[in-house]
Amino acid sequence: MQLTGAQIVIECLKEQGVDTVFGYPGGAILNVYDELYKHKGEIRHVLTSHEQGASHAADGYARSTGKVGVCFATSGPGATNLVTGIATAYMDSVPIVAITCNVTVPLLGRDSFQEVDITGITMPITKHNFIVKDVTKLADTIRRAFRIAQSGRPGPVLVDIPKDVTGAQTEYSMQKPKPIARVTDTIAREDIEQALAMIREAKKPYIFVGGGAVISGAAEELASFVEKVDAPVCDTLMGKGAFDGTKERYTGMLGMHGTKTSNLGVSECDLLIAVGVRFSDRVLGNADKFASQAKIIQFDVDPVEVNKNIRVDSCVIGDIKEILARMNEHLEPLSHTEWMEHVMEMKAKYPLSYHDEGLSGPYVIEEIYRATKGDAVIVTEVGQHQMWAAQYYKYKKPRTLLTSGGLGTMGYGLGAAIGAQLGNPGKQVINIAGDGCFRMNMNELATAVREKLPLIEVIVNNHVLGMVRQWQDLFYEKRYSATVLDDGVDFVKLAEAMGATGYRVTTREEFSLALEKALEADMPVLIDCIIDCDDKVWPMVAPGAAISSSFTGEDLKKEQQ
Repeated sequence: MQLTGAQIVIECLKEQGVDTVFGYPGGAILNVYDELYKHKGEIRHVLTSHEQGASHAADGYARSTGKVGVCFATSGPGATNLVTGIATAYMDSVPIVAITCNVTVPLLGRDSFQEVDITGITMPITKHNFIVKDVTKLADTIRRAFRIAQSGRPGPVLVDIPKDVTGAQTEYSMQKPKPIARVTDTIAREDIEQALAMIREAKKPYIFVGGGAVISGAAEELASFVEKVDAPVCDTLMGKGAFDGTKERYTGMLGMHGTKTSNLGVSECDLLIAVGVRFSDRVLGNADKFASQAKIIQFDVDPVEVNKNIRVDSCVIGDIKEILARMNEHLEPLSHTEWMEHVMEMKAKYPLSYHDEGLSGPYVIEEIYRATKGDAVIVTEVGQHQMWAAQYYKYKKPRTLLTSGGLGTMGYGLGAAIGAQLGNPGKQVINIAGDGCFRMNMNELATAVREKLPLIEVIVNNHVLGMVRQWQDLFYEKRYSATVLDDGVDFVKLAEAMGATGYRVTTREEFSLALEKALEADMPVLIDCIIDCDDKVWPMVAPGAAISSSFTGEDLKKEQQ
């Protein structure tokens, strides 16, 4: 049948099972929005307050559901406003498809009104991108975009469509998407055998889990693998929930703000088994001193990640779930009693701790964990509150912590929380923000109200840019350059002006009561938590130092005495 390009866009989304799209209309994409209007009973469109919010919402939808997130934007500034969200998704391997529309084909390259080369701009931050100048190629391009976004190591794909292509007609016939196959042809038998031999020889193995284990849905296989190896487990920020954080074997996050137990344990182990991690600088610290006593095995779907940031002794390339299943098939149960006892002694000796007086970031996180019984979807912005959320909330399942790990995007959280809430209507979604981050995306509170979403926005408000101030305090002789936010903005009044409920709390009791009310509400609630501006995230590894040199505030006081 003959359809216009705009009709083909909508029909292709329906082919792919898309039920929600986040976006913002404009002149170049008007044909697509007009067609979307006719299908509003089949595809829900969420009008965000800003295109960046749409890209983050698509990201949050994708991370929390495992499905592809979709966002729309018009040409020029509409398209460029998606860029930060696309880059965020790219760094964290999140499958989103961004559909933008451009000026007509004859006007391309002529500095036309609201024209920009969005494919050129996004080339370094997408798995692939397309500009479709021929309507006969549109359907196959959109199908290919969805396939690329989901296959192998997931990531964002952008499709740019000139306006005249959305109005042109061509023949269209529906195609059912083919299942996305797991990457298994790269899993070599000899690589599996080498990894098995190294594991059997090890006396002090440690398992290090990253976001790849979450993406592949490997939690069950990972749990079995951990028991068979008989090893402690640590994780990255992106790996939270792949291994149950309530289990005794779990020792916490590794790296700059990782636990002392994980940092010291990895520094002492003789074999590090890295499962879906990319060895970022925040994990490695001083790369030359990282796991210096250990051989390293790396499991990853992307061969580019092997030997990129650190040299490994063995690797298996392929889907993490399948790799672990094959390892479990051939691995007999091992025993490392003495090593496990040593690590558990360290875990008891170096617990996470914070001051007992008054309201603090760690207390807020622990109270959220208690009140939600660990069953909420937690979203964060970037900074101190993000690290506290990683440290003090115990993630039992994958896809329950959504956070910008690689790009570190302030302003990510509220848009992502909207996407997560729409993708998981039966779950409680809570976005944890700092006051600096909230200022960057607070307009999306209006979106949450318009959509009647029962999400909770918790602002850990210290009236400063907390993480930057922490570095200024520790490494810049307390020169607090441009990090004080004492301008008197009233977040509670702001929430109320947008139609949400707002509470300001200064004590533990006030926070507990406000959280209890928020959990019972069926509309957005904002809780402004006032904490001390000098509260810090501990432990910490100084930039460029070995992770074994992790220190706390108490360590610092002893050193200064």
